[in-house]
Amino acid sequence: MGRGIAHVSAMGGFTTVLNDISGEILEKARGQIRRDLEKGVEIGKITSSIMEETLSRLNLQDNLDRAVSDADLIIEAVPERLDLKLDLFSRLDARCGSDVIFASNTSALSITEMAGATRRSRQFIGMHFFNPVHKMKLVEIIRGLETDDHTFYIAESVAKQMGKETVEVKESPGFVTSRINALIGNEAFYMLQEGIASARDIDKALKLGLNHPMGPFEMIDLVGLDTRLSILNFLHQTLGDKYRPCPLLVKYVKAGRLGKKVGRGVYDYLQEEI
Repeated sequence: MGRGIAHVSAMGGFTTVLNDISGEILEKARGQIRRDLEKGVEIGKITSSIMEETLSRLNLQDNLDRAVSDADLIIEAVPERLDLKLDLFSRLDARCGSDVIFASNTSALSITEMAGATRRSRQFIGMHFFNPVHKMKLVEIIRGLETDDHTFYIAESVAKQMGKETVEVKESPGFVTSRINALIGNEAFYMLQEGIASARDIDKALKLGLNHPMGPFEMIDLVGLDTRLSILNFLHQTLGDKYRPCPLLVKYVKAGRLGKKVGRGVYDYLQEEI
């Protein structure tokens, strides 16, 4: 997600610094961004000059202090674990000037609770992007309890300059899309567990019958089964039993079948490449 957000940020005209834990990860990210841009040139969505301008605005940095030294807006996209996010925002708060705005790309967690790890709750907001970021048009913008209007205006303006449509969402577990998506994906796993249909036929049914651009299992494999399970666990804890994770999803995660990122989720991508 961080790679995708950096892509649309740089394409939107912003000087963009992408930070991660190692230079190797960052170079892989740059390579994927270049490939995605080249695909855009190939199909005529952008020109080669726009691609080169976008890449020229993208900077890679594996040192957090240097990455945030000149930042005006920081968008966090670490894994969907509250402890990781709280720790990161606490460290960022100590490193950044008081006027820097913090945004979380969380798909379910509390913006207010994350803001509480900082001294800038008025300048803290949620910006929930969707995967793949350079293709998906929506950004959910979520106010925390104390988010001020100026911060909301900046987040909304930045998202629009990135070419996105926005919706304003009241803070609630899972916001809008994650709550609905979690139910669809979880129900799909129950259907698979009960032998109602194969994964491919369930995906095909939702794409052709309900006009979904991706089937629920294709989406889960893209997002990551561990990420989806983490969201369901949180929603189950906060919103009740209708979000109880399907036992089959739990088994897949325990087996290490986490989706495309490891080559195997509901579908076996390593086998498909042979």
